[in-house]
Amino acid sequence: MPLLTVTDLRTHFHTRNGVYRAVDGASFSVERGETLGIVGESGSGKSVTCYSIMGLIPQPPGRIEGGSAMFDGVDLLRCPPTVARSIRGKRVSMIFQDPMTSLNPFMRVSEQVIEPLMIHGGVSRKQALARAQEMLEAVGINDAAQRMRSYPHEFSGGMRQRVMIAMALVTRPELLIADEPTTALDVTVQAQILELIRTMQRELGMAVIFVTHDLGIVAGLCDRVQVMYAGRIVENASTEDLFRSPLHPYTRALQRSIPGLQPKGRELFTIPGLPPDVSKRMDGCAFAERCGFAADPCRAAVPSLVEAQPGHWHACVRSAEIDLEP
Repeated sequence: MPLLTVTDLRTHFHTRNGVYRAVDGASFSVERGETLGIVGESGSGKSVTCYSIMGLIPQPPGRIEGGSAMFDGVDLLRCPPTVARSIRGKRVSMIFQDPMTSLNPFMRVSEQVIEPLMIHGGVSRKQALARAQEMLEAVGINDAAQRMRSYPHEFSGGMRQRVMIAMALVTRPELLIADEPTTALDVTVQAQILELIRTMQRELGMAVIFVTHDLGIVAGLCDRVQVMYAGRIVENASTEDLFRSPLHPYTRALQRSIPGLQPKGRELFTIPGLPPDVSKRMDGCAFAERCGFAADPCRAAVPSLVEAQPGHWHACVRSAEIDLEP
């Protein structure tokens, strides 16, 4: 039985300019110990999906219009606030995208790392501080006993990200949601952060949802990948299958956009056009206007996910007719 099962999640934002369907019918599951990658361009609904699961959507203007998120038998979208608080931060933790704005600049690092333990752990302050120091050392912060008394601005970007990871893991969660944890980090620090997440996952046996727009990271980290576009999942497969034989033109376009896979001397590929306006209802495939394979059937109805082969789902009505090979 999956640890987390999300079914037909719909999160919309009601504004003066219209209703923005940020997530419009997403369904997926995460097994215990599995790493699921969620990829797509900015604005595709990746982060909103995770914020919805965590109950962090600002309401208003956001609203969970439908769906469920069953975590070990509890619907995170419908459970009472007291139940949600007992799970959030303890059994399900999240690493936020920007550590500088996610950490409180007026609080010492020690106070922020021990907060989840004081709320959920049932331990004394002395025990919580000892656990926090151990976790900061585990995430690679040297001289943790002294650095705990520092404020966030006294750390580099990479070190602040490590503090965020320590906060997320200090309660030993069953599910970790990492929302682009390596954004704006240099390549060396990025590699260290990814290796740290892998190590902690092996030690704790937790499931991980890794949100990113970088397919290169996904290739070496995730067991399974789902591709999102305009609030919908357009492809879901094992990492190996997704890279070997993508079945949706958008997935192939993302792959072609990886600079490292471009032949030397050839102009870098970019996906033409811009993502659609999700405040306007789309009658067909949202990617049709940017897709070189689009035809009349693509614009006739919104395609549903179909299983082309065991474990490989896609939402392209012309997948069997087109050749996505480079």
